Amino acid sequence: MDMIPLIVSVRDSSRSPKQLRHAGVSPCVVYGSGLESTPIQCETNILQRTFGKAGESTIVELDLDGKKIPVLFKAISFHPVSSRAMHADFYAVNMKEDIETSVPVTFTGESLAVKELGAIFVATMEEVTVRCLPSKLPHELVVDISALTEFHMSVHVSDLQVPAGVEVLDDPEAVLATVQQPREDEPEPEVAAVEGAAADGAAPAEGEAAAEGEKKE
Repeated sequence: MDMIPLIVSVRDSSRSPKQLRHAGVSPCVVYGSGLESTPIQCETNILQRTFGKAGESTIVELDLDGKKIPVLFKAISFHPVSSRAMHADFYAVNMKEDIETSVPVTFTGESLAVKELGAIFVATMEEVTVRCLPSKLPHELVVDISALTEFHMSVHVSDLQVPAGVEVLDDPEAVLATVQQPREDEPEPEVAAVEGAAADGAAPAEGEAAAEGEKKE
């Protein structure tokens, strides 16, 4: 398995996180697998490109001053306006021990229910939890939706294409996606009678009833 390399360095404690970010550097931290929590830093542009390739389901090999550490992105935060990476947590893994982590689900193929019947495709799960050795960790798991040919059909966790050595921990009957029948347009409400004009067979208004009574007298 090819790991994605990422060069980092021990964080400069003489500079605040704000100063680091202003200089185009993101403060980070690495911990896990017997490793003491270590503040590190990385060039923001490189960090963002690496996360774009790896996501949270691909092993990244940190190069920390010449020491190679296999890790997963545990968390990453972005600025709400500029979308620049502000901070990242890396979790160090033991390559000889199983790990449990989330892997995204990718839908492939074409649903005839959507194409020919106008069904609405609804994805109910975007990721599943797997257990495997880090070297077996898939970047994504794929499911084919071409079997969805009629309304209300679904694909399940059991339909995923899972490589050898990987165990999916979610319920095999859990629904990953379904196709729903479009809602029919609701009928338009009847037009109300024009104000002052009584409908056929309707009781006369109070003033009209009084007038009728005077005529009879």
